[in-house]
Amino acid sequence: MDGTVLVADDDRTIRTVLTQALTRAGCKVHATSSMVTLMRWVEEGKGDLVISDVVMPDGNGLEALPKIGEKRPGLPVIIISAQNTIMTAIQAAEAHAYDYLPKPFDLPDLMKRASKALEIKRRAAPVSAPNETETDDLPLVGRTPLMQNLYRLVARVMNTELPVLITGESGTGKSLIARAIHDFSDRRSLPFVVASAGDLDGVDGPSTLVTKAKGGTLLFDEVGDLSEEAQAKIVRLLDGLGENAPRIMATSQVDLAAKMEDGSLRQDLYYRLGGVTIAVPTLRERVDDIPLLAEHFLARAERDGAPLRRLSAAASDMIRSYSWPGNVRQLENTVMRLVVTAPEEEISQSDVELVLGNQPAMEPLTGVADTDKLSGSVEKHLRRYFDLHGGMLPPAGLYQRILREVEMPLIEIALDAVGGNQAKCADLLGINRNTLRKKITELDIQVTRRRKLM
Repeated sequence: MDGTVLVADDDRTIRTVLTQALTRAGCKVHATSSMVTLMRWVEEGKGDLVISDVVMPDGNGLEALPKIGEKRPGLPVIIISAQNTIMTAIQAAEAHAYDYLPKPFDLPDLMKRASKALEIKRRAAPVSAPNETETDDLPLVGRTPLMQNLYRLVARVMNTELPVLITGESGTGKSLIARAIHDFSDRRSLPFVVASAGDLDGVDGPSTLVTKAKGGTLLFDEVGDLSEEAQAKIVRLLDGLGENAPRIMATSQVDLAAKMEDGSLRQDLYYRLGGVTIAVPTLRERVDDIPLLAEHFLARAERDGAPLRRLSAAASDMIRSYSWPGNVRQLENTVMRLVVTAPEEEISQSDVELVLGNQPAMEPLTGVADTDKLSGSVEKHLRRYFDLHGGMLPPAGLYQRILREVEMPLIEIALDAVGGNQAKCADLLGINRNTLRKKITELDIQVTRRRKLM
């Protein structure tokens, strides 16, 4: 790696780590904790690459990007930030940053990006201020790699003409992603129209939708649930688009590829909508973001006039360990209930238990295809179990604990199926009767003999 790198960060540790790593890689490094100093170096013509934090004591790295582009067209800038929201990634992209990385960042990854940046010249382009409306209310918050990758993808596609298909479970925020793509794109001043099946009714339905969109964005919500007739109308609508056509987006919580294969989704519609596919992860796939989201909702409630509330450590741990089958929407509703029902400023574990008491402890297996194997479901639960330990190993003895968790419901359900007849149950399970009796005793399973009416 060859070149001079300007590093700006108010964290001395980060400056030291980056300086050492870049120097070992063969670069010259100038490091500062001041945005004023960084801008002076840029104006003096120093540096082949800038690595800058966002929030500095005397300035803002994102706000400085247009000035850097004006003073030094072609100078690549990598933004690093502890502000782990989609807004940061989008602002960095709009301001033509070469790249964006969240803190804490992976040093080898940053070094690869820096090496690549030093080999290219960025073409400067004028930027416009991002639309500030509604950004603080978007619960698109997360520092996990899954969410950071999603942010980067959103930033890359928001000003393209490609159709966007947004997939994910109910409550993950698919519509919010669609809205964010529109609100931060060049079409932000034009209408954002959400089309339902009813909007496609009648001869003039499709053309009316296009007229309403006026070259903005047209979103088909849950396209996998549309009838064959509605799908045909969308295909004809897409084929008839001319100049000043709206940006087309669609959402789906079902597997459209599977629906296409079983004939319930038109193949031509599937390929017309799938220009870019954005998969929104579930909360159980990004466990580390759960406390971050909870704090986000508490802060937003306070801004809206609700009383100040904060989570105790035990309450935060409980929220983090819950499976959230309803995803972000369920988490948001739960936090809002806690704001209202918690008697003290600090939300306790018992407060959380009270609110979650009537909700399922694990995610329901809805929407699972008949062909899915039990092993797949078990794998999902086990991966989540490991994730909940935050990078640390679970307590020893895991094998026996997991076997016990599987054995107990298996034997209980088998006993129920044969009306409590242990001989039949042993035959059904394919084990020795003495083995079954031993398991019943070890697992403290209650056996009730009854006549099975089936």
